[in-house]
Amino acid sequence: MSDKADSEAARKLFAGDCDFVAGATTIEIIPALKLPEIAFVGRSNAGKSSLINALTGRKALARVSNTPGRTRQINFFDLGHKVMLVDLPGYGFAQASKAMAEEWQGLILNYLRGRANLKRVMLLIDARRGVMDTDRQAMGILDKSAVSYAVVLTKMDKVKPAERDAVVTGLTADLTKQIAAYPETFATSADEKTGLDPVKMHIAALAAR
Repeated sequence: MSDKADSEAARKLFAGDCDFVAGATTIEIIPALKLPEIAFVGRSNAGKSSLINALTGRKALARVSNTPGRTRQINFFDLGHKVMLVDLPGYGFAQASKAMAEEWQGLILNYLRGRANLKRVMLLIDARRGVMDTDRQAMGILDKSAVSYAVVLTKMDKVKPAERDAVVTGLTADLTKQIAAYPETFATSADEKTGLDPVKMHIAALAAR
């Protein structure tokens, strides 16, 4: 399709209904495979819920919390009966106990390794902080699990305009070292609603495969 057609397909997809389907705290109660899935994962304060709300044009589809690590389950959202958006628990949350952290990380790993219709993981990274050790660990897990992922920089509005290009270029070059990384970096701001269209087009294209 042309860029115009791709853009229109993405517009129609994200203009449709988007409904909460289920929240799973164990792998046994995860919904059955029905639609292509796009999962969102990142550090607990990377802005996953804010990005999902901004992409879908909803104010409170995904719960935004001021307390990192509050999301303790995998949440599934049906977008237009075409694709499932999956909000995974955040990693690297300092306030969670070690036992709880291991339990949640185990849930994420079981999901990633056992989901045949998972088209891509959108790995969110706070543009102000760049790639941290926990992000490196997540990339390593995704590489080892052969799960394709694309990096989405969030909170770009908090980065000085003169530094933004360097942040994106540096991270994109860094991704060439990762086995399962998609070669393009997406730079977004949920607050300013910028950079969302390329992400929408990416998801729409994956959903149509």
